[in-house]
Amino acid sequence: MHKDVEYQVSGFDGDGSRDMYFNVASKAMVQAMEVAMATGHSHIDVLISSKFGARHFGGEDAVDRYQEDPDASAFERWEFTANNVGKVS
Repeated sequence: MHKDVEYQVSGFDGDGSRDMYFNVASKAMVQAMEVAMATGHSHIDVLISSKFGARHFGGEDAVDRYQEDPDASAFERWEFTANNVGKVS
């Protein structure tokens, strides 16, 4: 957990009005999977607001990527898709 790293879960209603924010990736992943199971898809945007947050998130490589575009709306996006295939015998 770092004050400059946030995980935004989107996809619940498609228009962004139900986005949820988490400071721990594992909690965001649980919510994203719940949304994907209900709607078929979801995503998590990793939001980083400083080079210190980038270093915490992914080391020096992440700092380099952050410094390339510090104003990017999302540092990374993780997409989730859930397909219900019905009963499996």
